[in-house]
Amino acid sequence: MARDFLLEIGVEELPARFLQPALEQLTELARTGLQANRLAHGEISVCGTPRRITLYVRDLAEQQDALALEVKGPAVKVAFNSAGEPTRAAIGFAKSNGLQVAELARKSVGPVEYVFAVKEEAGRAAGEVLPGLAAELITGLHFAKPMRWGSLEMRFARPIRWLLCLYGHETVDFTLAGLSSGRSTYGHRFLSAGRLEVPAAGAYFEVMSNAHVLVDIQQRREEIRRQVIAAAEQEGGRADIDPELLDEVTNLVEFPAAVCGSFDPGYLEMLEEVLITPMREHQRYFPVRGQDGRLLARFIAISNGGAANVDIVRAGNEKVLRARLSDAAFFWREDLKAPLEEKVAGLQKVVFQEQLGTVYEKVQRITALADFLAAGLNASPAERADVLRAAQLSKADLLTNMVYEFPELQGIMGCEYARRSGETSGVAQAVYEHYLPRFAGDELPGALAGQMLSIADKMDSLTGCFGVGLQPTGSQDPYALRRQALGVCHIIIEGGLVLSLGELIEKAYNGYTGGYAGQVSMKLPLDKVAAEMEEFFKQRLRGMLSEKGLPYDTVDAVLAAGIDDISGVWLRAEALRQFRSAEAFEELLTAFTRAYNLAKKADHELVDPARLETEAEKELYEAVRQARLTVEPALAGRNYARALEAIAGLRQPVDRFFAEVMVMVEDTGLRDNRLALLKQIAGLAGRIADLSKIVQPGK
Repeated sequence: MARDFLLEIGVEELPARFLQPALEQLTELARTGLQANRLAHGEISVCGTPRRITLYVRDLAEQQDALALEVKGPAVKVAFNSAGEPTRAAIGFAKSNGLQVAELARKSVGPVEYVFAVKEEAGRAAGEVLPGLAAELITGLHFAKPMRWGSLEMRFARPIRWLLCLYGHETVDFTLAGLSSGRSTYGHRFLSAGRLEVPAAGAYFEVMSNAHVLVDIQQRREEIRRQVIAAAEQEGGRADIDPELLDEVTNLVEFPAAVCGSFDPGYLEMLEEVLITPMREHQRYFPVRGQDGRLLARFIAISNGGAANVDIVRAGNEKVLRARLSDAAFFWREDLKAPLEEKVAGLQKVVFQEQLGTVYEKVQRITALADFLAAGLNASPAERADVLRAAQLSKADLLTNMVYEFPELQGIMGCEYARRSGETSGVAQAVYEHYLPRFAGDELPGALAGQMLSIADKMDSLTGCFGVGLQPTGSQDPYALRRQALGVCHIIIEGGLVLSLGELIEKAYNGYTGGYAGQVSMKLPLDKVAAEMEEFFKQRLRGMLSEKGLPYDTVDAVLAAGIDDISGVWLRAEALRQFRSAEAFEELLTAFTRAYNLAKKADHELVDPARLETEAEKELYEAVRQARLTVEPALAGRNYARALEAIAGLRQPVDRFFAEVMVMVEDTGLRDNRLALLKQIAGLAGRIADLSKIVQPGK
């Protein structure tokens, strides 16, 4: 009968970030390992705590499935003579496989029939297979920073201290890392004493629960959530539960207990983020808000020791946080003694990147680039003034005490210190927004000044890194250039900004080669940098459009038409996606395809009306002229759906043209004139999308 299989790897405390990837790996390793060993099984589940990584497989078969082996032999016509008697080839093949000739099977492979030796290999007992498989599962786990211990060659996230392995009631015996597996485990480090015996795999979770270990991650997470919410409600507030923090705390404890602490309400005078950052990022505490949404002088910590000694735990956490907030208050007071503007000059001593000069030089470059954007986007005088002032102050908070201690607050502190220095709200907001978006799904700059400054900052970094050969390679992207390029794309598309990517790159490149940063020696010329960056942005746009659910051929078609106008790329893609469901789409595709196939042979689009001979080509010429009167304004107004409709209207004159006109005639001038007419049609559509990349139904 099938039995449950249990493997627990007992370790010294794992870093929280190591646990979930290890469990995901273990799931896949177990699935492939059991399949490779032909062991039928039920549900595979994994769980763990900082001290253990556990695999549990339900209903694991007691024996491997039998393996049928087919060994291909000689062709039948070689194995048997014309009288049907076996030849030496058949006899030798049967003997080598331990069979009689009569036991050989016949099977056709293509047009030829061969003899086969079919043998069935009986499966081994699961108890014989599992020791080797268990060891392979453990050694197959990989970690970002593995370590060795003692004199062992074994590498793991942390030293392995015990191995529990059971198949039903039986132990699965193997040796690894100087340890022998058995049925022993350990409970909570402080709330459970000594070694514990697990009588059978099915008893594991009960044994762990009795030993004050919630081994199931989901159960532990929900228990922490419940306790945090309840503790906050007791204080008359509500818990500010960050999902990432909840996940991290879940992987830091085995038996959670929420402890509510307090701090001096006087600290609430500081910026909210100044309080939350040390609580959340440094101490792993959950902040508490009042019913009005404002912070209370309370926090909730998660203890790994149950409800025992709760007063001591609370006092210890309050003491640690008090020191953190005291430091923050000191930094706050010191930073406010001078206006933010006074920090700017000090940026001359801060290196931006060793090949790209100082942060001060970067500030001057992004100021010039922001001015260029303000002119191109027709910013109002107030918006232009805001973005130029914000550009000068954008990096000043890097020299504040608060950001030095809490780098996560860059931009946030710049915004607050700018306000307290008397800057306008537009300037302060732009200082904050120029760092956005900071990660996938993050908020985007809301005001035009913030949008322009964010684009300027990111384009300066991108162009500089590409210019000195620091492009991302493979999974390596130390300067987060992919994230910054995506940020530029999101800002432009969501803001509907009409900008030229090529002009932006050129302006950013010139900022390095002259003016404020003449000492920077670009390794690549402008044309090379522009080509590489345009391809880089194209790949980011490809991913964005695909994530929005657009068909791959729509994405290919739109990107092939150019990406210089990034927000136009999205508008063209959306217009084409919608138009593909319209009846007129077939008309559009037919007209384009018939024209495009021959238009590839044309050298130009100049049509001489005097050389139009037939009524069909005259009709088509006039139809194209009329369509252009609609298409050109539609493209200028970014009404791509209207432009597609106008081009689709060429279907009938195109069909008549091909029915009545011979394009490839001997008269060179006449032939070129007709090809140029077709090229005009292809060119109209090509400004929206390369429709030749659209996969037609049935093809």
